[in-house]
Amino acid sequence: MPNSTPIVILAGGLATRLRPVTEKIPKALVEVAGKPFLDHQIELLSRNGLTELVLCVGHLGEMIRDRYGDGSGWGVRLRYSFDGPKLLGTGGALRRALPLLGDDFLVLYGDSYLPIDYQAVLDAFRAANQPALMTVFANADAWDKSNVWWEDGRIKLYSKREKLSRMRYIDYGLMALTAPVFDAYDAEQPFDLAAPLEELSRRGQLAGYEVRQRFYEIGSPAGLAELDALLRKG
Repeated sequence: MPNSTPIVILAGGLATRLRPVTEKIPKALVEVAGKPFLDHQIELLSRNGLTELVLCVGHLGEMIRDRYGDGSGWGVRLRYSFDGPKLLGTGGALRRALPLLGDDFLVLYGDSYLPIDYQAVLDAFRAANQPALMTVFANADAWDKSNVWWEDGRIKLYSKREKLSRMRYIDYGLMALTAPVFDAYDAEQPFDLAAPLEELSRRGQLAGYEVRQRFYEIGSPAGLAELDALLRKG
């Protein structure tokens, strides 16, 4: 059953690790298993009942809008929020997109392919009754630097700046947020989403949801090749 909760895809980065391909096209349009990566993301979200999509776009974002339009050809509703003349960072881009989002929404990174139960994440978010929820994965520095101290079913600390030995989990790449998370931030100033999330974790207000299915990403050539092989196998 379609869910009216919007999901934001953060697709405005420069994708420097995928150059030279991303000098001419945005990362969302990089080909994976025979079609643009965003096709795969939209299909995955639609299968999970998420049909209200907002794309935060920056670098070459017009190319994305030209291809996907209002999303009707893919069975979803697509809307766009452009960074404008300067890149706003993940937090700034979300702050700018708030008029399209309502009170609460999901957030997905533009290079992440997460084959999980999105409705279960939404259910956990509603049950937690906190301003934000982060999905976490037992990473132990295997895929990237661990940045979450997760213990007894709770996030004790999330930080990209502070490295603790107790951090054995990683931000999985899907979050549920409420609009007031951004109240303290200027609408036109760039900032990273990690800043308000770290602050919430220090106040005990960042709920967590443990995912046991590993994540896939196209942020690097190795990740791109791996996901390409996975999706070709079906």
